[in-house]
Amino acid sequence: MIAYLNGKFVYKSPALVHLDVNGVGYEVQISLNTYSKIQDLDKGTLHTCVLIREDAHTLYGFFDIAEKEIFLQLISVSGIGASTARAMLSFMKPDELVRAIVQADFKTLEGIKGIGKKTAERLVVELRDKLAKHSFESNISPLKHNTLHQDALNALMALGISRMAADQAITNVIQSDPTQNKIEDIIKLALKRL
Repeated sequence: MIAYLNGKFVYKSPALVHLDVNGVGYEVQISLNTYSKIQDLDKGTLHTCVLIREDAHTLYGFFDIAEKEIFLQLISVSGIGASTARAMLSFMKPDELVRAIVQADFKTLEGIKGIGKKTAERLVVELRDKLAKHSFESNISPLKHNTLHQDALNALMALGISRMAADQAITNVIQSDPTQNKIEDIIKLALKRL
């Protein structure tokens, strides 16, 4: 269908944008997460997903591919529609949402408008393993500028460990011993925590 749109933002609100692509105006539904990243931009690219129902053709846009992939995973769950998935991505950053699902943090999930206990349980049951195995580009810890952290993360991912699991293990190692300055030691200690 339409993989992405690149053009000028003619109108922006926290819920939708109008994007002018070579004279054609597209109305694109967005999350607050995407809005926060484009609010100061005059032009840009949105990765898109078109959902077709009997009564509407709706275009959803995302600042990065990782958020789009999470949206697609969310709407694959029975009982989660596009509006609920968009609300979830507006309530939490994509990496926080993935972490809540992978760690079965029901309290956090139930705190999202429209998500009850059964839906939170269904999200965890259906998506936990899929999200844990998948690496999302936006799922980078606040320590991303730390080269030791990034190098260790790249090494563990090269070994086939999911980004989320590797990131969590490395973060734990660095937090437990901030003086750690050898990449080999960080990787070894992180492997022990996996």
